[in-house]
Amino acid sequence: MAVPKRKSSKTRGRKRRTHKKIARPGFSKCPSCGESKLPHRVCPHCGTYNGREIVVEEKKEKE
Repeated sequence: MAVPKRKSSKTRGRKRRTHKKIARPGFSKCPSCGESKLPHRVCPHCGTYNGREIVVEEKKEKE
């Protein structure tokens, strides 16, 4: 079994862990409405993707 010969310092351990962090997702602007959205996904505000309307919102009529 491998056992360290000397104690690892706090700095050395923290240097090793600098890349273990959660990255913020990159947002892009929707070309049709201008709201921010995740890239390669349907816009949650207007429902378009790649210049085409994918999600059609149905409006409820008052009776």
